[in-house]
Amino acid sequence: MDISNLIQTVLIYALPVIFAITVHEAAHGYVARHFGDNTAEVMGRVTLNPMKHIDPIGTILMPLMLYFATSGAFLFGYAKPVPVNFGRLRHPKRDMIWVALAGPVSNFIQAILWALLFVVLVAAGFDNENFFIQMARGGILVNLVMWAFNLFPLPPLDGGRVLAGLLPNGPAQNFLARIEPYGFFIVMGLVIAGVVSTYWLRPLMDAGYFVINLIITPLKALLL
Repeated sequence: MDISNLIQTVLIYALPVIFAITVHEAAHGYVARHFGDNTAEVMGRVTLNPMKHIDPIGTILMPLMLYFATSGAFLFGYAKPVPVNFGRLRHPKRDMIWVALAGPVSNFIQAILWALLFVVLVAAGFDNENFFIQMARGGILVNLVMWAFNLFPLPPLDGGRVLAGLLPNGPAQNFLARIEPYGFFIVMGLVIAGVVSTYWLRPLMDAGYFVINLIITPLKALLL
């Protein structure tokens, strides 16, 4: 493993990852508070202070270990989940959808902002090897991955919460509730088997890049 490449990769992705995780988790807390649950606020999680959301193992140790173990081919990590008491929401079944969507939506917005920064940097004359160009690219990638992955429709991921809120009360919703304790391991199994990447992440990220390109096209036409 080339240590210099590792250090460069960490420096390029550090800021995008910190922003992506922090805003994602804080967004859940902000929206939950808006709809009546102040659990996250009471626990100091409705904040943009990254130290409140970083998990030493899931955010730092696990990604680094996986990077070394797979030579950068596979990375995974997680932040401290923002606590939400869905029973305290004014309309629990409906509001849980908005609370769950808040995180992925915040990541998609950040991906757009990084793309806009990329266009501005290119227009300013920065070349492809420039550190900030690479960071902007990394910001787009990191946030699109978080957006797409968290929308996977299986609890405890945000997409699973959205699905639970959309399903009518009955067997399907009860089934989701029963598998939630094992959801993390099921998702990891599907990730390792390549199912999530092939049939979910890639198609959704392709769509995400397409939408972002449409959004930034006017700025590209103006500046480039």
